Amino acid sequence: MGKYLGPKHKLCRRLGSCIWGSPKCPSKRRPFPPGQHGREPRGKLSVYARQLLAKQKIRMHYGILERQMKKIFKEAKRLSGDTGVNLMRLLECRLDTIVYRLGFAPTIFAARQLVTHCHFLVDGKKVNIPSFQVKPGMKITVREKSRNIPMILYGADNPYQEIPPYLYREKGSFEGQMVSLPAEENLPFLEETAGVIGFYSR
Repeated sequence: MGKYLGPKHKLCRRLGSCIWGSPKCPSKRRPFPPGQHGREPRGKLSVYARQLLAKQKIRMHYGILERQMKKIFKEAKRLSGDTGVNLMRLLECRLDTIVYRLGFAPTIFAARQLVTHCHFLVDGKKVNIPSFQVKPGMKITVREKSRNIPMILYGADNPYQEIPPYLYREKGSFEGQMVSLPAEENLPFLEETAGVIGFYSR
Protein backbone atom coordinates (compact mmCIF):
# COMPACT_ATOMS: atom_id res chain seq x y z
CA MET A 1 0.00 0.00 0.00
CA GLY A 2 1.31 3.47 -0.90
CA LYS A 3 0.63 6.71 0.90
CA TYR A 4 -3.06 7.09 1.76
CA LEU A 5 -4.46 10.34 0.35
CA GLY A 6 -8.17 9.82 0.96
CA PRO A 7 -10.40 11.08 3.80
CA LYS A 8 -8.64 10.19 7.06
CA HIS A 9 -11.76 9.65 9.15
CA LYS A 10 -13.12 7.23 6.56
CA LEU A 11 -10.46 4.92 7.95
CA CYS A 12 -11.99 5.33 11.42
CA ARG A 13 -15.37 4.12 10.16
CA ARG A 14 -13.72 1.20 8.41
CA LEU A 15 -11.86 0.22 11.61
CA GLY A 16 -14.87 0.74 13.85
CA SER A 17 -13.52 3.45 16.18
CA CYS A 18 -11.95 6.91 16.14
CA ILE A 19 -8.20 6.35 16.05
CA TRP A 20 -7.22 10.03 16.36
CA GLY A 21 -9.52 11.07 19.20
CA SER A 22 -11.31 13.82 17.30
CA PRO A 23 -14.66 14.80 18.88
CA LYS A 24 -16.04 15.44 15.38
CA CYS A 25 -15.05 12.04 14.00
CA PRO A 26 -17.92 10.64 11.85
CA SER A 27 -17.34 7.16 13.33
CA LYS A 28 -19.09 8.39 16.48
CA ARG A 29 -22.23 9.40 14.59
CA ARG A 30 -22.09 6.54 12.08
CA PRO A 31 -20.45 3.54 13.81
CA PHE A 32 -20.49 1.34 10.74
CA PRO A 33 -18.20 0.94 7.71
CA PRO A 34 -18.62 3.32 4.74
CA GLY A 35 -20.33 2.16 1.57
CA GLN A 36 -23.76 0.87 0.60
CA HIS A 37 -23.32 -2.36 2.57
CA GLY A 38 -21.88 -0.70 5.65
CA ARG A 39 -25.05 -1.04 7.73
CA GLU A 40 -25.38 -4.76 7.09
CA PRO A 41 -24.59 -6.88 10.18
CA ARG A 42 -21.33 -8.75 10.11
CA GLY A 43 -20.54 -12.15 11.54
CA LYS A 44 -18.21 -12.81 14.44
CA LEU A 45 -14.62 -11.90 13.65
CA SER A 46 -12.08 -14.70 13.48
CA VAL A 47 -8.89 -14.60 15.58
CA TYR A 48 -6.92 -13.56 12.50
CA ALA A 49 -9.41 -10.76 11.72
CA ARG A 50 -9.15 -9.40 15.27
CA GLN A 51 -5.35 -9.48 15.11
CA LEU A 52 -5.38 -7.74 11.73
CA LEU A 53 -7.76 -5.08 13.03
CA ALA A 54 -5.55 -4.35 16.06
CA LYS A 55 -2.50 -4.05 13.82
CA GLN A 56 -4.29 -1.80 11.32
CA LYS A 57 -5.54 0.57 14.05
CA ILE A 58 -2.00 1.17 15.28
CA ARG A 59 -0.57 1.43 11.79
CA MET A 60 -3.23 3.88 10.64
CA HIS A 61 -2.91 6.03 13.77
CA TYR A 62 0.78 6.61 13.10
CA GLY A 63 0.32 6.73 9.33
CA ILE A 64 3.05 4.24 8.51
CA LEU A 65 3.36 1.62 5.79
CA GLU A 66 3.20 -2.12 6.41
CA ARG A 67 6.91 -2.64 5.83
CA GLN A 68 7.68 0.11 8.36
CA MET A 69 5.33 -1.46 10.91
CA LYS A 70 6.97 -4.85 10.43
CA LYS A 71 10.44 -3.37 10.82
CA ILE A 72 9.46 -1.57 14.05
CA PHE A 73 7.90 -4.77 15.42
CA LYS A 74 11.11 -6.71 14.77
CA GLU A 75 13.07 -4.03 16.65
CA ALA A 76 10.56 -4.09 19.53
CA LYS A 77 10.90 -7.87 19.74
CA ARG A 78 14.69 -7.63 19.80
CA LEU A 79 14.69 -5.21 22.76
CA SER A 80 14.43 -6.49 26.31
CA GLY A 81 11.13 -6.09 28.14
CA ASP A 82 7.52 -6.27 27.03
CA THR A 83 7.31 -6.38 23.22
CA GLY A 84 3.96 -4.54 23.14
CA VAL A 85 5.25 -1.66 25.27
CA ASN A 86 8.47 -1.54 23.24
CA LEU A 87 6.43 -1.33 20.03
CA MET A 88 4.33 1.61 21.22
CA ARG A 89 7.40 3.32 22.68
CA LEU A 90 9.30 3.09 19.38
CA LEU A 91 6.30 4.53 17.53
CA GLU A 92 5.95 7.38 20.04
CA CYS A 93 9.66 8.25 19.80
CA ARG A 94 9.54 8.84 16.04
CA LEU A 95 10.38 12.45 15.21
CA ASP A 96 7.11 13.08 13.37
CA THR A 97 5.15 11.73 16.36
CA ILE A 98 7.14 13.91 18.78
CA VAL A 99 6.46 17.05 16.69
CA TYR A 100 2.76 16.14 16.75
CA ARG A 101 2.72 15.42 20.51
CA LEU A 102 4.52 18.72 21.21
CA GLY A 103 1.50 20.47 19.68
CA PHE A 104 3.18 22.05 16.67
CA ALA A 105 0.86 20.31 14.18
CA PRO A 106 -2.86 19.45 14.23
CA THR A 107 -2.35 15.94 12.82
CA ILE A 108 0.44 13.42 12.65
CA PHE A 109 0.32 13.72 8.85
CA ALA A 110 0.92 17.47 9.02
CA ALA A 111 3.79 16.85 11.46
CA ARG A 112 5.39 14.42 9.02
CA GLN A 113 5.21 16.98 6.23
CA LEU A 114 6.82 19.65 8.45
CA VAL A 115 9.65 17.25 9.29
CA THR A 116 10.30 16.20 5.69
CA HIS A 117 10.40 19.88 4.66
CA CYS A 118 13.26 20.50 7.12
CA HIS A 119 11.38 22.82 9.50
CA PHE A 120 12.81 21.19 12.67
CA LEU A 121 16.22 20.75 14.28
CA VAL A 122 17.23 17.99 16.68
CA ASP A 123 19.92 19.17 19.10
CA GLY A 124 20.68 21.98 16.66
CA LYS A 125 21.08 19.71 13.63
CA LYS A 126 18.72 19.55 10.66
CA VAL A 127 16.80 16.26 10.52
CA ASN A 128 14.22 15.54 7.81
CA ILE A 129 13.65 11.85 8.50
CA PRO A 130 10.21 11.25 10.11
CA SER A 131 11.28 7.86 11.50
CA PHE A 132 14.29 9.34 13.36
CA GLN A 133 14.25 7.98 16.93
CA VAL A 134 14.29 10.79 19.51
CA LYS A 135 16.12 9.95 22.76
CA PRO A 136 15.60 11.43 26.26
CA GLY A 137 17.43 14.73 26.61
CA MET A 138 17.20 15.62 22.91
CA LYS A 139 15.79 19.05 22.06
CA ILE A 140 13.39 19.58 19.16
CA THR A 141 13.50 23.14 17.83
CA VAL A 142 11.61 24.92 15.06
CA ARG A 143 14.07 26.46 12.61
CA GLU A 144 14.30 30.24 12.84
CA LYS A 145 13.02 30.83 9.31
CA SER A 146 10.07 28.44 9.85
CA ARG A 147 8.59 30.17 12.90
CA ASN A 148 6.23 32.34 10.86
CA ILE A 149 4.43 29.38 9.31
CA PRO A 150 0.80 29.89 10.47
CA MET A 151 0.35 26.27 11.59
CA ILE A 152 3.51 26.31 13.73
CA LEU A 153 2.92 29.84 15.01
CA TYR A 154 -0.56 28.94 16.21
CA GLY A 155 0.58 25.65 17.73
CA ALA A 156 3.38 27.35 19.66
CA ASP A 157 0.87 29.47 21.61
CA ASN A 158 -2.05 27.05 21.49
CA PRO A 159 -0.84 23.42 21.36
CA TYR A 160 -3.19 21.34 19.23
CA GLN A 161 -3.34 18.66 21.93
CA GLU A 162 -2.26 18.12 25.53
CA ILE A 163 1.48 17.56 25.78
CA PRO A 164 2.26 14.16 27.42
CA PRO A 165 4.31 13.97 30.65
CA TYR A 166 7.44 12.58 28.96
CA LEU A 167 7.74 15.74 26.83
CA TYR A 168 8.25 19.33 27.94
CA ARG A 169 7.57 22.60 26.16
CA GLU A 170 6.68 26.01 27.55
CA LYS A 171 3.68 27.75 26.03
CA GLY A 172 4.81 30.13 23.29
CA SER A 173 8.15 28.37 22.95
CA PHE A 174 9.45 26.99 19.67
CA GLU A 175 11.56 24.39 21.47
CA GLY A 176 10.57 21.18 23.22
CA GLN A 177 12.43 18.32 24.82
CA MET A 178 11.96 14.65 25.55
CA VAL A 179 12.57 14.34 29.29
CA SER A 180 12.10 10.56 29.55
CA LEU A 181 11.02 7.52 27.59
CA PRO A 182 7.22 7.14 27.36
CA ALA A 183 5.91 5.02 30.24
CA GLU A 184 3.11 2.57 29.49
CA GLU A 185 0.63 4.54 31.61
CA ASN A 186 1.53 7.81 29.83
CA LEU A 187 1.10 6.64 26.24
CA PRO A 188 -1.31 9.06 24.50
CA PHE A 189 -2.60 6.31 22.19
CA LEU A 190 -3.56 3.07 23.92
CA GLU A 191 -4.35 0.08 21.77
CA GLU A 192 -4.28 -3.66 22.38
CA THR A 193 -0.88 -4.89 21.24
CA ALA A 194 -1.41 -8.61 21.90
CA GLY A 195 -3.19 -8.89 18.56
CA VAL A 196 -0.23 -7.28 16.79
CA ILE A 197 2.18 -9.70 18.44
CA GLY A 198 -0.05 -12.61 17.47
CA PHE A 199 -0.35 -11.33 13.88
CA TYR A 200 3.41 -11.08 13.31
CA SER A 201 4.16 -14.28 15.23
CA ARG A 202 2.12 -16.50 12.92
